[in-house]
Amino acid sequence: MSIQSKHFLNNPETLVVDSLKGLCTLNPQLALDEENKVVYAASQDRSKVALICGGGSGHEPAHAGFVGDGILTAAVCGSIFASPNSSQVRRGIDLVENEKGTVIIVKNYTGDILNFGLAKEQYAAQHPDKADRVKFVIVGDDVAVGKTQGKIVGRRGLAGTVLVYKIAGALAKRGASLDEVYATAEWVASRVGTIGVGLEHCHVPGTAAGESHLGPSEIEIGMGIHNEPGHRRLTPVPALKDLLPQLVEFLTVTTDPDRSFLPFKNDGSDRVVLLVNNLGGVSELELAGIVGEARRALEAKGVKIERVLAGTFMTSLNMPGFSITTLLLPSASETGPSVPDSSLILSLLDEPANVPGWKWAAGTVPPAADQITSGAKRQTSAMPQGDLVSLRANDVQSFNTAVERACNALVAAEPEITRMDNVAGDGDCGLTLKAGASAVLNGVKEGRISGEDVVRSVISIAQVAEEQMGGTSGALYSIFFSALAQGLQAHHSGSQTLTPALWSAALTSALAKLYTYTRARPPSRTLVDPLATFIEALAKTEGADFADAAKAAGDAALKTRDLEAKAGRSAYVEGDRLKEERVPDPGAWGVKVILEGILGQ
Repeated sequence: MSIQSKHFLNNPETLVVDSLKGLCTLNPQLALDEENKVVYAASQDRSKVALICGGGSGHEPAHAGFVGDGILTAAVCGSIFASPNSSQVRRGIDLVENEKGTVIIVKNYTGDILNFGLAKEQYAAQHPDKADRVKFVIVGDDVAVGKTQGKIVGRRGLAGTVLVYKIAGALAKRGASLDEVYATAEWVASRVGTIGVGLEHCHVPGTAAGESHLGPSEIEIGMGIHNEPGHRRLTPVPALKDLLPQLVEFLTVTTDPDRSFLPFKNDGSDRVVLLVNNLGGVSELELAGIVGEARRALEAKGVKIERVLAGTFMTSLNMPGFSITTLLLPSASETGPSVPDSSLILSLLDEPANVPGWKWAAGTVPPAADQITSGAKRQTSAMPQGDLVSLRANDVQSFNTAVERACNALVAAEPEITRMDNVAGDGDCGLTLKAGASAVLNGVKEGRISGEDVVRSVISIAQVAEEQMGGTSGALYSIFFSALAQGLQAHHSGSQTLTPALWSAALTSALAKLYTYTRARPPSRTLVDPLATFIEALAKTEGADFADAAKAAGDAALKTRDLEAKAGRSAYVEGDRLKEERVPDPGAWGVKVILEGILGQ
């Protein structure tokens, strides 16, 4: 896939400051030192421990999005993917001066450690009486880089860092001492593990558009948040149910001495907090699916999940990827003054935080998997057997074969219809028709759709359109086939076998019924154009000339490429673009494919 290299900005050089000003507009409790790019709490409670974090920008909402009541006191921001200098950090330390002391929390990257560490030492040198009142916590939660490879630099800091922010920030808000906040932050930092996966790298504003780093069917496990390469690539892209167990193995493994970072027991007693983080370019639809599979993968390992958090916490600009983090809670056998109680950790995590970066969480154990899905099945109003007219196709096998041909043709045409709809609509028409066709093929295979009983088969197709296709197309097809079933029964005149004339009369009445629910009339650049053309042409020969009617419908579908859109999704597409592209209406093209499939062309 290609890297998205277009951005909404005024100027790459001002993007960070522009963003921080916008954040302060959103959150009135914040103030901004523009020169040093420090966001801080405007009304700090100086009787409590302060928390400072920071690093390169491009990871929003980290870090500035977590500044405010309940988490951080200040964030010092560098340029995109570049650490702030020590002078900026010194300014941040000065801004949060307080009675109890300050904890600096940084991710394990050389630039951040050096610059924040230098600022801490400079502060201590200039304020020897306060030298012990600034503590330093480094978070390295990445589990993709083995101990041998990272023996000098250590593990990278990733999304697990925000759990350290949250828990330490909530404890500081309660009025805990500097040593208590520091010790708890250190303990949490030692118990978090994170593994990321991406479909592609991200693009840094102001740099040249990059080429794809990954192939169209590749993903990369273990990617960093600064476009660093990952641990390994997989192709083809695995299903989530296959991918998440691999990621969980990275987090929980204890048998590999080079990759065993967290003291999981893997005996059914492990308890964790799960954090699923959007690295910037994953849709909410996909992210929720990832949450479900992460939960299943952990529970398959015997791990109990005490809390689930999901959303955008620490990004890599617009990277299409995600990471999962586990915070391993203390076991019953872990005791001592340095081990916090798990109930304390969870209560600190659950406390509300009045900051835009922190996401809603339930604050409870997730419900059991078997409690999520209702066992009640949808009730359908099945029509009694005696109420339907029984009509048999003139040639049952030919009927079944024609239906299969039409469906297989729709499945094969999906890429082309999707391409058309990407220009002329919302991009889903091909997949919608494919879903309906696949379900009809299953119906034929199971005998629910057969020329032995055409009326019931048509009703079954209407139900497929309603349940499997959805959207506008599904409703139109369902209405049409429901009306077709009515027409077949209304015009059968005692016949038990379908005739071309009966087909034609039923189709004509179905079109009239469809017209009561849509304003589209030919020429409208919709599926109605070829459908109406086919039905009207067929009526002229009382159903005798299917081939000529199908050809007329195909011509009508092709002509939609030169029509002005009057209905459907194309009506919202800029007209000049449709004229320039000369793309037929995808819905109309779908009707053409169906009719030609029935005919065997």
